[in-house]
Parts: sequence; structure tokens; C-alpha cells
Amino acid sequence: MGRRQILAAVGWLATTVAATLVGVGAIQLVGKGIAGTPGGVRDQQEVERALASTEPAPPRPTRSPTGSPTTTPTASASPTPTGRPTGARSSFSTPGGTAVAECGPAGARLVTWSPAQGYREKEAEPGPDDHVKVRFVGPGGEYELRVRCVGGQPVADPHD
Repeated sequence: MGRRQILAAVGWLATTVAATLVGVGAIQLVGKGIAGTPGGVRDQQEVERALASTEPAPPRPTRSPTGSPTTTPTASASPTPTGRPTGARSSFSTPGGTAVAECGPAGARLVTWSPAQGYREKEAEPGPDDHVKVRFVGPGGEYELRVRCVGGQPVADPHD
């Protein structure tokens, strides 16, 4: 074997080792969190302790919102990013998630909605329309929130 071949093999080996070390270092950095926040993988005992410490909510399958909606009125002349005025807004809550709706010239419209922890959005019809709805599904059942406008105010529609 000539001197060139030995130098080429040593150079290739050194480059491979350096690339491997950089890759392992990057994986460790990402595993610890780029911003220095703790993260990583939990072992089985940590998961079991975390699950045992939280109290599960009792399942209450119902199709209509529980409680009364929290209303947050907005001035009817407050402009949106498009420059059009908005109507009154109200927020609604079910065990499956929450939603904010508003009334406008075209009817009711879901502005935002968010499933509760452990739930997911199954279906959403944000409108604008006469009736708008969002449906959440999770371990406690399925919850549907329907909203319509009455006198320019969004109200939960029991639809039972």
C-alpha cells in the first residue's frame, strides 16, 4: 500500500469520526431542548406516576353545552383586519372544548375553537350561516356545540 492510499484512508476515517461526533452531539442537543428546557423521553415509572397523580374527569356524555356561555361583547363598530365591523362575540364551553362565536350580517360564525385536553375536533362548520357547529370527541364522549344568532347575539342552540 502506498503512502497516498494510507493518507486517504486515514483522512476518510477522521472525517467519518468527526461527522459521527457532530451528529451525536446534535441529537443530544435536540433531546435536551434547544432552548435549554427539560424534555426527552420519560421512562415507564415516570409515566405511571404522572397518570396516577391526575384525577380523571368523570365521563358525562351529552350533546349540548353545559353551563351558561360566557359572553364577551365587542363594540359593533370595532373593525376586523379586513376593515369590516364585527358583531357581538360570546365564548361557549363544553367538557370537550371551547369556542368563540360572533354574529354578523351573514349570520353566525365560529371565530375560534379549541378541544379540551384529551379531545380532538371531529367536525367543524364555522360558517357564516344560520347555525354553526363544532364537534369534539374524546374519552368522556362526544360533545357538539351549535350556535345561532338571536337579536344579534350568539347563543348556544340546544338542538335536542
